[in-house]
Amino acid sequence: MQKFVRHSGIAAPMPLVNIDTDMIIPKQFLKTIKRSGLGKNLFDEMRYHPDGTENPDFVLNKPAWREASILVTGDNFGCGSSREHAPWALADFGIRCVISTSFADIFFNNCFKNGILPVVLPEAERDRCLRDAEKGSNARMEVDLEEQTITLSDGEVIRFEVDPFRKHCLLNGLDDIGLTLEKAPAIAAFERRVAAERPWV
Repeated sequence: MQKFVRHSGIAAPMPLVNIDTDMIIPKQFLKTIKRSGLGKNLFDEMRYHPDGTENPDFVLNKPAWREASILVTGDNFGCGSSREHAPWALADFGIRCVISTSFADIFFNNCFKNGILPVVLPEAERDRCLRDAEKGSNARMEVDLEEQTITLSDGEVIRFEVDPFRKHCLLNGLDDIGLTLEKAPAIAAFERRVAAERPWV
């Protein structure tokens, strides 16, 4: 999994509330078990017209935010079904951080397992991030996981909280498999001991 230590990028404002996982990646694109290739269908029903042409009014289609790697969103982002394809699609598009006042629990957990940092802020501080994101590509935001800070384009610093274990995993690029592999020597030692003690197993 890709590590997250510090990230500087363009932030896109998406102040809609209750953006669910079907809006993030519609159900017809869930046929794959690969994590790549889903970025082109991220926010598909908002991003494209029925004929497949881009909707010029959607924020990620506007020139100022086409290269966005941070999203600043409304309340309850990632609600709905528990599809892991939602963070896969965000990551494949290039989104490294999502800032909101609240997230659906399963989506929140899945972000950490896929190299995305979900940041929870009080409404007033989220709104300051939204106003900064509305400046477009001339304003870059920096998110520092080690220091637990967001630095806006004018230099204002906003602090955020994060669970220490999840922070450790993101800083070191550890998903569930990576965490298991960290224990590989202990697992191998256990298997050798069991094989010696119970060779009939």
